[in-house]
Amino acid sequence: MAEKSALCPASTLILSLFTLFSCLFGHCNSMEQLGEANTFTISSFEYPETQIRAFDMRYIRVDLPPWFSSMSIALKSSVNLDIRSVGRVPKSELPMICFREGSLPLPDDSSTWLRELVSLSNGTFEGTQVLQNSDKCYPVPRNVTMKLTNDQISARVLYFGLFNGVGPTRTQSKMIVRGPSYSFAANITVEGCVTSTMQGQYCNQTVEQLSCGLSRNNSGNGSASGFFNQSMVSCRNNFETSCLGDEEMKIYSLEILRIAELLTISAEDPLCMIILVIGGSQSNVSKVCYSLDLQELECPLGKAGPNCLSERYMLQTVLRKDSIPFESYFLPYSEKVMSDAANFLLEPILSNYSFGGADTWTYFILNIPCGAAGGNLHVQLTSDRKSNYEVYIRNGGLPSLVNWDFYYVNKLSSSHGSMFFVLYSSSEEKVDFDILYIKEGLWNIALRNLNSIGGTSNGQTTMSISLERCPKRCSYHGDCRSALDASGLTSYSFCDCDRTHGGFDCSIEIVSRQGHIWQSIALIASNGAAVLPAIWSLRQKAFAEWVIYTTSGISSGLYHACDVGTWCALSFGVLQFFDFWLSFLAVVSTFVYLTTIGEVYKRAIHTVMTILTALLAITNATRWRVREWMNNLVKTLMKRFRWGFLLAGFIALAMAAISRNTENSQNYWIWHSVWHVTIYTSSFFFLCSKVNTNSGNERPTDGNYQLTRHDSLSRGS
Repeated sequence: MAEKSALCPASTLILSLFTLFSCLFGHCNSMEQLGEANTFTISSFEYPETQIRAFDMRYIRVDLPPWFSSMSIALKSSVNLDIRSVGRVPKSELPMICFREGSLPLPDDSSTWLRELVSLSNGTFEGTQVLQNSDKCYPVPRNVTMKLTNDQISARVLYFGLFNGVGPTRTQSKMIVRGPSYSFAANITVEGCVTSTMQGQYCNQTVEQLSCGLSRNNSGNGSASGFFNQSMVSCRNNFETSCLGDEEMKIYSLEILRIAELLTISAEDPLCMIILVIGGSQSNVSKVCYSLDLQELECPLGKAGPNCLSERYMLQTVLRKDSIPFESYFLPYSEKVMSDAANFLLEPILSNYSFGGADTWTYFILNIPCGAAGGNLHVQLTSDRKSNYEVYIRNGGLPSLVNWDFYYVNKLSSSHGSMFFVLYSSSEEKVDFDILYIKEGLWNIALRNLNSIGGTSNGQTTMSISLERCPKRCSYHGDCRSALDASGLTSYSFCDCDRTHGGFDCSIEIVSRQGHIWQSIALIASNGAAVLPAIWSLRQKAFAEWVIYTTSGISSGLYHACDVGTWCALSFGVLQFFDFWLSFLAVVSTFVYLTTIGEVYKRAIHTVMTILTALLAITNATRWRVREWMNNLVKTLMKRFRWGFLLAGFIALAMAAISRNTENSQNYWIWHSVWHVTIYTSSFFFLCSKVNTNSGNERPTDGNYQLTRHDSLSRGS
């Protein structure tokens, strides 16, 4: 085992033994602590009501220092999800909350995720069970409140992740996001003990520091005890016998400052006594007396493994030049390693001792600093011949064949089942993988050399270990973006994928190249339907409407050409504004044309609606709904209409409304194309439905009407 940081910047392991001894002597049930709480508020964080759109995410970090006493969580959301209906909700629309210790969680989109979901609503859960099942996700509850004490969870850095949708489309770039959203608000309070030597929910349990001292140092080739080269450190509870009464407990802490091969805990001479005749009456009182002894085998500097005969290297962090924060690579402290390279040769620094004659182990230790938990650890081995290395990685302690967090043996045997382990190009000569959202603290990488007896000197293997922001540079199908969690203490990165790829690293092709071409053609060409109302307006000499329909069709075509990545005539924001603005204005102009009011009033309405629709488009364009048109349309029904065209217009408008409401992020290209055709076609039918009461040779009844149109044409030319 090795030193482990429970909370930055500490680099020691605090070992709490009260649970062990209370259970050892038959007192495993929790006790109700009485008395006034001797606590203070370490932190109180209130997350305001926040909207999480489709495929969006939010992270919250909570620090629990060793002296914390309790953590209270209150979460409210707008989600109204019945746990029995979770199976019927598409994964792309499922609100999820995930927990993880030490780093940011990711939503599980594996095939077994549904069977492991546990409802958090209505208090029908155990908070300790939720948080102990790390790297697990659950449906977002409607309302939940829980309080966890330091005898239920240990000191740690805890992350909460809230997601809206699971699966590869969660990280796909969306110009227009379609899907349900939800809001949440959270309040998290952490209470701590005033004195660091006290623990417990009410901070009334004394923590006794174990006294340690070096007992012996074995540096020879062998010893009677069977240990080699280790330093034996012995720790006791003040070298005296302690006693515990009924339902009493005592808490001990131990700091392990160096690499320890073995830690032995023993309670010597436990005595059970029954005391009778107290105050003239008979009473049974149980008491347990014991002497606590801990022995720790420590390896010398630079050594680790069985009998401390393997090489151990502390890796130094080298920041990359001209990169975003925390991007770095790691090199061993050794004269045999070139300091100006981002990788190093393995053979000169490998352990030359084979334990048991089978293989050798070489250990590398690196530190992930506070705030860098949103990065990804990239490990790569490249050999000029068949590689004979296995890789085992563990957070905190040294890994082994039976104790590891991630491992790679070959392309058929690795931690590929973990959502945080991504294996890339793997062959007999190359090993390449990422550990996503690496946890803060010390990490140990162990190389097992299976070719330790002969043959290694003829080959060369290069190893590189680096901390990167986005895995595989987003597979060259997206851009790497950075953000901060809610507390502002952790920087994390995510891939903003292009229009045809998705997934955490943009490696999943959601839309094929041929499919993208057809989608692009449909979205752009469908705007040609604007020709119908434009030509009709021109024939009726409704030049204002003609300009609106023409520019609306052109701007929509240009916008979608930029949206699909074909060509951008202007910036995307400008094109998007014009598309929404002129689309709104075209609909309003259609209804204004259907009225029988004079041209002067129409121009006034056009001016007002131009301003209003511009404000609507620039402030909340994507939330605009076709159903609002229907209410305005009913008010414009007059007696002088061609009802066939009017009915056709309503049918086309209804189809437009249906297509608009049917849109989501997967079928957006087809239904939005249908919307283009139906909305312009409905405008065409509505224009045709109006009965022209004036014959071709009649003058308008309003004497100013012709003058107004004449002046307009003059100024326009």
